[in-house]
Amino acid sequence: MKRLFVFLLAGVILLAACGAQPTTGDAPTAPAAEPDLTPVRFGLDWTPNTNHTGVYVADAQGYYRDQGLTVEILQAQEGGTVEQLVATGKLDFGVSYQEAVTQARIEGLPVVSIAAIIQHNTSGFASRAEEGITDPAGFAGKKYGAFGSPIENAVITGLMECAGADAAQVEFVDIGSADFFVATERGDVDFAWVFEGWTGMEAEERGIPLNIVMINDQNCIPDYYTPVIVTGEQTIAERPDVIQRFMQAVSQGYQFAIAQPDEAADMLIAAAPELDANLVRRSQAYLAEQYQADASRWGEQRLEVWRDYALWMAERDLIPEMIAPEEAFTNEFLP
Repeated sequence: MKRLFVFLLAGVILLAACGAQPTTGDAPTAPAAEPDLTPVRFGLDWTPNTNHTGVYVADAQGYYRDQGLTVEILQAQEGGTVEQLVATGKLDFGVSYQEAVTQARIEGLPVVSIAAIIQHNTSGFASRAEEGITDPAGFAGKKYGAFGSPIENAVITGLMECAGADAAQVEFVDIGSADFFVATERGDVDFAWVFEGWTGMEAEERGIPLNIVMINDQNCIPDYYTPVIVTGEQTIAERPDVIQRFMQAVSQGYQFAIAQPDEAADMLIAAAPELDANLVRRSQAYLAEQYQADASRWGEQRLEVWRDYALWMAERDLIPEMIAPEEAFTNEFLP
């Protein structure tokens, strides 16, 4: 539903679940706007999925129009990552991930996270139940379906070290964006990194029992925000009113999805009819409790989350130096 260095973790996993391909074309252009509406360009990390529901609900419910905006929602584009397109002003806003924002800022791209779409990391390592993998120690002697990011080795190594196991006993098999269910059924791999709210729900829909070793359950690797909504420092400096209005509308969209997940799912399905409707509804019910979770409001971000994960990345040589975490995010535009 990639990048990872510029970390495209969730995007590749969700693409594999959807079996879709990114839209190609030139850099995005501004949508045609009515004279009294301000045009806004919003870039998805990949194809539409339930991480994005609030963005689509805001459109369907007229929340953007209420804020004097017309928003063009664009799927992944050729010509750069979301971080690059936002940093250069070719997109006003986009969907990214904390690790991608951290890496982008190290590379000099002035991107800033303005909202956490989901409060906690809901990803983990999934395997078919018959594999018997119930904890990180169970990864030993197994084949991991990799999508090509240095962070994969770092996360698996960190989890296995906490469990007293040796990550050298894991065989990495590059499967790119191959479908998780096909790859595991054929025996190409034994486990892969997925989002519980998508692949986990798809497994339920298919009646395939899975074990998912959730990263946050291991209390080993710092929690982090995945995904997030980003904008550029220049946009913050020059168009703060547009950001304020956009975030007001998007926040309303996610609040609607939290309170009325069935109706929100229908709006996403209407906007992206290629999606499996039953899967969307299952996923939406799951995410309704995850979007805000224990935060005081949807989108809230905490300094310690940005600091602790960046420190972990630096310790693992995923970034060459520590960032200033307080500059990587802001809550000032949340209603």
